[in-house]
Amino acid sequence: MMLFAIVFGLSMDYEVFLLSRMREEYDRTGNNATAVADGLAATARVITAAAAIMILVFSAFVLGDDRAIKLFGFGLAIAVFLDATIVRLILVPATMELLGDWNWWIPKWLDRILPTVRVEPADDIDAELRQLDEEEKERAGALGTHVVPTPRKPSDRHPVEWTASNLVVNLRVSM
Repeated sequence: MMLFAIVFGLSMDYEVFLLSRMREEYDRTGNNATAVADGLAATARVITAAAAIMILVFSAFVLGDDRAIKLFGFGLAIAVFLDATIVRLILVPATMELLGDWNWWIPKWLDRILPTVRVEPADDIDAELRQLDEEEKERAGALGTHVVPTPRKPSDRHPVEWTASNLVVNLRVSM
């Protein structure tokens, strides 16, 4: 069970790296097939290299004297190999290709409450901030609460910072 927990934690790095790259491509192109292909092409070498390094390190445990360490190292090496090659580089992209645009579906109610977080700024930050201001006013009006204005200069703010401050303001108002 402990081996499974460690492998699960290690494999999440690959998954987040692979899927975030695919999501960036999907946001840029709007085409799932292109997003999966480009995301896999951009991350496959890094995932393979990282897995190879971990396999070598874990395989070195087999050279030790302690039977438990040998078993642990062998199990981790095999698990990382299977996870990086079979799961992350074959099964995940194949499944995402088959699912198409359903990969990126999210319920509307959840999409409304989750903050918009981007690694890179949007093309038009000012327009996005104006839209978020309007949504905030509509939510406040529907709830019958008063929204504390957040002092900001839209051209100087990144959407992630705005979203974080907006979340704090909304939490203060609702408490």
